Amino acid sequence: MSNYTIRLEEKKDYREVENLVRESFWNVYRPGCSEHYVIHVLRDDPAFIPELDFVMEQDGKLIGQNMFMKTFIEADDGRTIDVLTMGPIGITPELKRKGYGKAILDYSLEKAADMGFGAVLFEGNIGFYSHCGFDYASKFGIRYHDLTEGADASFFLCRELISGYLDGVTGVYQTPKGYYVEDVAVEEFDKNFPPKEKQKLPGQIFE
Repeated sequence: MSNYTIRLEEKKDYREVENLVRESFWNVYRPGCSEHYVIHVLRDDPAFIPELDFVMEQDGKLIGQNMFMKTFIEADDGRTIDVLTMGPIGITPELKRKGYGKAILDYSLEKAADMGFGAVLFEGNIGFYSHCGFDYASKFGIRYHDLTEGADASFFLCRELISGYLDGVTGVYQTPKGYYVEDVAVEEFDKNFPPKEKQKLPGQIFE
């Protein structure tokens, strides 16, 4: 990994970041992707945290990004426990699996901890995110909304930023509404970018 800088995203970066995210996620989880539109929408969401909206730069070019949103756990004892979620986190395709993702993630988690946030929950691959201190959310007693009992929740991960923050907490995690976007809106937004071919590929989760 050669030298890079991590800084806060600025308005002038928006379209470049959206294109970076589009390139990073295209045909990964579904034919095409919606993540670039999700980021576009989330920046105007009340739960968005501008102080935790980072880009990674190398030789004057944006090569990565990560962002955080406020959300909560509806605890079984009636409390509302404030937590963070994050992502989409994207690295430019040619630099994936070279350590850049871990670098921006470690940096952004440290900044979130500095701001006093207690825990981060999100959907991801344990194979990668375990290297950054994440574990299965089920080990913390936190359930994913909309999942039936016994369903596979191995995609749902958690990391405490304050040790013991989730001690004695069991409950249901709520994904911020801003992450849910309409396919029609995604298609319309995608017309602003260079044409790319959608492909059905092995390993995709969604149709």
